[in-house]
Amino acid sequence: MNSPGLTARAKTLITGDSEMAYRIRAHNWAETPLGPLEEWSETLLATVNLMLHSPFPTILSWGPEMVFLYNDAAISTLTVKHPSALGGLYRNVFHEAWDLVSGDLEACLYRGETAVRDNMFIPILFNGVLEDHYWSYSLIPVYEGGVIAGVYDAFRNTTAIVTGARRLRESEAKLKLATEVAKLGVFVWNTVEDRTSWENDLMYEIFGRKREDGPVNGAMFLNEVLHPEYREAFQRAMESTLQKGEAFDFEGIICLPDKTLRWIEVKGQLQTEGPVEQILGTVRDITQFKRDEERLRENSKHLGELAAIVESSEDVIISKDLNGIITSWNEAATRLFGYSAEEIVGSSILRLIPEHLHSDEKIIIESIRAGRRIEHFETIRLTKDGRSLDVSLTVSPVKDEQGKVIGASKILRDISGRRRIEQSLLQAEKIAATGRMAATIAHEINNPLEAVVNLLYLLRPMITDPVGINYLGSAEDELGRVSHIAKQTLGYYREHASASRVSLAEIVQHAITIYEPRCTAADIEIRKSLDSSRRVVLRRGEIMQVISNLIANSIYAMPSGGVLSISVEDAANGILLTIEDNGIGIAAENLPRVFEAFFTTRSTIGTGIGLFVAKQFVEGHGGRIGIESRNGAEDHGTTVRVFLPISTAYDQSGK
Repeated sequence: MNSPGLTARAKTLITGDSEMAYRIRAHNWAETPLGPLEEWSETLLATVNLMLHSPFPTILSWGPEMVFLYNDAAISTLTVKHPSALGGLYRNVFHEAWDLVSGDLEACLYRGETAVRDNMFIPILFNGVLEDHYWSYSLIPVYEGGVIAGVYDAFRNTTAIVTGARRLRESEAKLKLATEVAKLGVFVWNTVEDRTSWENDLMYEIFGRKREDGPVNGAMFLNEVLHPEYREAFQRAMESTLQKGEAFDFEGIICLPDKTLRWIEVKGQLQTEGPVEQILGTVRDITQFKRDEERLRENSKHLGELAAIVESSEDVIISKDLNGIITSWNEAATRLFGYSAEEIVGSSILRLIPEHLHSDEKIIIESIRAGRRIEHFETIRLTKDGRSLDVSLTVSPVKDEQGKVIGASKILRDISGRRRIEQSLLQAEKIAATGRMAATIAHEINNPLEAVVNLLYLLRPMITDPVGINYLGSAEDELGRVSHIAKQTLGYYREHASASRVSLAEIVQHAITIYEPRCTAADIEIRKSLDSSRRVVLRRGEIMQVISNLIANSIYAMPSGGVLSISVEDAANGILLTIEDNGIGIAAENLPRVFEAFFTTRSTIGTGIGLFVAKQFVEGHGGRIGIESRNGAEDHGTTVRVFLPISTAYDQSGK
C-alpha cells in the first residue's frame, strides 16, 4: 500500500504494513489539531505505533480535542464510520455514545484516572442503525513530559458473551419456573447403586420430609413410603423401563411421615453412560387432581339429576351465553313458546323478544356480565305463532370454575293470567268509580228534574190550546224518562251497606294483604305502622276503595321498585292515615289538579277519577285528604294524608 505521495520520513515514522498504518501515513494531518505527521512528538509516534501493532481493538484519543486514531482491529466496530473517523474528534465519531463514555474519557485525560469497565451497555450506530451492544474497555492516560497528552483505549465487544450468558440464565430461570409452576419435583436415581438425588425443594415438600432427613432411595420408597396396594404396579413400571428402555410412568399413593396419604405421579427417562444407569424424572402431587376427578364424577351424577329436574319443571328454564345465544331449552319452554329444543337452541334470544324491547336484552346482558342477578323483571315475550305473553323473568349469572361469568340462566313464568286479573280488577275499579260519579251526577240532576216536573204539572191547567197541550204532554213524558234514568242510576251505584263502627287499622291491614304479592313482584318493600285501635263509624267499602286507589297509585309510581310506607295513628279528635312512596313523584304544575275528575298523568292506564272519588268519600265522612309530592332527580316521592274525625258524618247522622 505504498503511495508516491508519502515522504520517506513518514514511512519511517509510522511502521508496519497494516491498512491503518498506511492510512495514518497518508492522512493530511496538517488540517487537524495534531499538525503534520513530521512534527509529531516522539511520545505520540511511539503510542501510535504501539496501537497499530496491538492485536486488540484500540483507539487513541490525543490532545485536549481528543483527535481520533485507531488500529485495524477496530475497523469492524466503526463499520460505515471507517475511514472518515480517522483524524476526527472522538465526540463526533461516537456522538451516539458520547454521553455514556465522556465521563471516563475526560476523567482519564484531565485527571489521570484509569478506568476499567466490563460489559458496559453502550448503543452504537452500525451501518446507520442504532444497536444495543455491550463493551469491556480499559482507559490508560498517556503522559508526555509529565503531562497527560492522550488516552489509550483498548476495548472488546462483549455483546455475544453478555447475551449468551443472559440466554443461559433465562433458560435456567424458565426451567426452574416451569418446574415450579407445574409443581414438579425433580430427581436423579442411580438404579445400580440405588442412590437418589433430589434436585429441588419441592421433592421434600411432596414427601413431607426435611432437607436434613435426606432423600428416599428406591428400596425405602418401595418398602416404607409406597402404599402396599401399589408396590406391584411400581415394580412392573421399573421392569419396563430397565429392561425395555420404555419411559417410566407410574401413579400411586404414598404415606407421609405424619401418616397422611398422598397421590403422586412419577415420570422419567432412563439414561445410560457405561455401567451407570440412572433415571432422570419428575414427581407431581396429584392428590387434588384425584379429588377433583371424584368430585367431577359426583357432579356429573348431580348434573344428571338436575337436568331431570329442569326438564320436568313447570317453569320455563333457559340458558344463554353472553352473546344472547340460547344454549339450553326445557320442555316447559316448548309448551309455552311452541318451539322445540332443536328449533331454538343456537338461535338468538331476540327471537323471543318484541323488536321494541330489544334494548332490554342489552341491559340484561350488561347486568349479567357484572355478576348481578335480575329478579321478577316483568316484560313481554313472543311465542312461535306470534302471540304476546306477559312474563316475569329471574336471570342469574352462570360462572365457570374460576368464577368468570360465561352465560346466564333464566327462569321465566307466564303471568298473562295474573295480568288479565289485574286488568279486570283495574277495569272494575274504573267502572265502580265511574258509576259512583254517575250516581253523584244523577243525584244532583234528580232534584231539579222533580222541580221541573212539578212546574209542568202546575202549568197544565193554564194551557188550553190543543197544540200547546200536546207539546206539554210530550215534555212531561221526556222529563219523566230522564227522571227515571237518573233515579235508576242513583239507585244502582249507591252503596247499600249501612255505616258501622270499625277499625281503620284493620281495613288498612286487609288492603295491604291484598296488594302485598303485587308489591313483592314489583320489588317494593312495604313498611307499615298501624298503631291506632280507635273504631269509628264509616262505610267500610268506601274507605276500602280510598285505600286501594292510593296504594295502586304508589305502585304505579315505582316501576323499578322502592319503599311503600303505610301508617295509621291516633290524632287529635281523629285518626290519620298516611301513605308514602319514593316513586317518580308528581310535577309541581300538576299537583293542584290531582283531585279533579278525569285528570291523569297516566294516559294509557289511568281514568283520572281515582283521587276524585277518594276525595268524595273522605269528605263524605267529614274528613279531609291532602297530597305532597317531589319529582327531583335525587329527592322524589309522594305522600298522601287522610284524616277521619272520631265522630264522622255517618256517626252524627245516625245513618
